[in-house]
Amino acid sequence: MINDSIFNVPGGPSSSGGPGNSGNSGFSGQSGQPGQSGTSGQPGQSHHPGSSGYPGTSGFSGRRQPVVRHYSDGVTSALRKPVVYTELRFYQRSDVLYQLTCEFCSRYFPKYGDRTVDQMVQAARSTKQNIAEGSSDGQTSAETELKLLGIARGSNKELLEDYLDYLKRHHLAEWHGSNPRFEQLHDFCRHHSVYADYSLLLPRMNDEELANMAVCLCHQVDSALTKYIEKKDREFTTEGGIRERMTAARLEQRGSQKELISQQRKEIENLRAEVAHLKDKLRQVGIE
Repeated sequence: MINDSIFNVPGGPSSSGGPGNSGNSGFSGQSGQPGQSGTSGQPGQSHHPGSSGYPGTSGFSGRRQPVVRHYSDGVTSALRKPVVYTELRFYQRSDVLYQLTCEFCSRYFPKYGDRTVDQMVQAARSTKQNIAEGSSDGQTSAETELKLLGIARGSNKELLEDYLDYLKRHHLAEWHGSNPRFEQLHDFCRHHSVYADYSLLLPRMNDEELANMAVCLCHQVDSALTKYIEKKDREFTTEGGIRERMTAARLEQRGSQKELISQQRKEIENLRAEVAHLKDKLRQVGIE
């Protein structure tokens, strides 16, 4: 359950619906001065444990054999373990960014005649769509996965620049890290990564607050994506791609088949010895 009190939200929707209106309808405290640089979620800044949505990057040393998976009947698989991208927190935040961007553009840009709207919406959509496609394609192609995740990161950077440009053009503040409003905003974004947590707040926020929320989310998505791409790159360089996985799976399957054939030969030899033993007994009693 979200505690709205930390935002000091008025009882009704904000009256700051027009572009450039930076009334304090959302977060408490004083805003930073226009032109002040923000530091929300820059790469390298510490984050709440688990906020990136994936296990921490572990150290790798040297070449590793690919981890071969098996089907329920024991047959080896060359496919990598599938990634459930909807459970990645940076994907969830990218979805929040898309919804927020659609709301922001419909509220503060003209419906027609401004290409910025299409560019911002497409950049937000490209971020989340390429995370989804890259994670799905990564089961068979590490190269495709890394390429699409890189495109997602680039689209997120483009979206970030659009929000920063809006703040500059309208003489609004990019909230500074020491600003109490920024601290509340950053803390909220760290602990909430699904759109349902934001949907009730967005209608009550003005353009400065919405833009700064988007900037904060963009930085968090970028930081998490950068670490995730590095993790996937390390996996590829140490374990190889689909060719190496296919080779490893085939060799293990071939080894399993050889072991099975060896076991069957031993069983046949044991059965032959048992048959010979029984025939010998039968001859002894004069039945044969």
